Amino acid sequence: LADSLHKKKHTRPTFTGHQIFALEKTFEQTKYLAGPERARLAYSLGMTESQVKVWFQNRRTKWRKKSALEPSSSSSSSSSQRAGGSGGERAASETEDDEYNKPLDPDSDDEKIRLLLRKHR
Repeated sequence: LADSLHKKKHTRPTFTGHQIFALEKTFEQTKYLAGPERARLAYSLGMTESQVKVWFQNRRTKWRKKSALEPSSSSSSSSSQRAGGSGGERAASETEDDEYNKPLDPDSDDEKIRLLLRKHR
């Protein structure tokens, strides 16, 4: 009982916008990271491998839950309808969204990541 009173409470890490953005972009490309990929990503983002591992585990759980809630794709339900916009609205924003669909390298795309984050705060 006395030991439990003296233990420091575990604090949750806070990730920067840059880190989250790079993690999300990587998650879009692959849902699972092998050891070397995880080590490289962790190093480039200034995180521990454990943090990256747990972030991916949590993100996969969130992704699975979201996938389970979404109705299966049918011909009457297009992605633009599920996104909540009409075809015209979607087409207008598609060119802007192209920036998000391009793979980002956390080592060489720092400026691009900063611009995208600043644009969407």
